Amino acid sequence: MRHYDRDRLHRVALTLNGMPREGHCESRTLLSDFLRHALGATGVHVGCEHGVCGACTVLIDGVAQRSCLALAVSAEARDIRTIEGLAAIEGPIEGELGDLQSAFRRHHALQCGFCTAGMLLSATDFLRRVPAPSEAQVREMLSGHLCRCTGYTGIVQAVLEVAAARREGRRA
Repeated sequence: MRHYDRDRLHRVALTLNGMPREGHCESRTLLSDFLRHALGATGVHVGCEHGVCGACTVLIDGVAQRSCLALAVSAEARDIRTIEGLAAIEGPIEGELGDLQSAFRRHHALQCGFCTAGMLLSATDFLRRVPAPSEAQVREMLSGHLCRCTGYTGIVQAVLEVAAARREGRRA
C-alpha cells in the first residue's frame, strides 16, 4: 500500500457488524475497498466495480447497497453490515448460521461462493421489505446479481423457504 500524507486522509468512523470501527482513507476511496483493506471485512467481494455484479453488496443502515458505488467517506456514522456480521442478526445463537445462510446450504444455492455474500445481504433486506414474495419477485430481486455457477434455482428455493418459515413463525 502506498504511503499517504495523513493530512490528506479522512477519518471515517462507522459501526461495522455491530462494532464501532474507524479508519483513514482518501476522499476517492470506494467503500468496498475501505471495508476490505482498512477494516479487514474481506467477505465484501469486488467483482465488476460498476455496480452490476452485486458481489460487493452490503447493508447500509439496513438497506442493501453496492459498496463499489459508494465512497467510504459517505459511510461516516452509518451502520454497515457485511457477510461477516450476518449470522449475528439472522442466527438465534451467536456463531450459528442464520436461517438464510442455512437455507442456501440446504438448497445448494452456492458453489464457488463469490456472489453468495452479496445475494444473502440483498435477500436479508428484501425479506424485511417483502415478507411474502412470489417466485417472480425473488427472481427480480436476484436479477441484480450475477452468478456463473448455480443457475439461481437453489437460491430462489432457499429465499422462498425462509420467507414461508418466517411467516409461520418458525426457523427454516
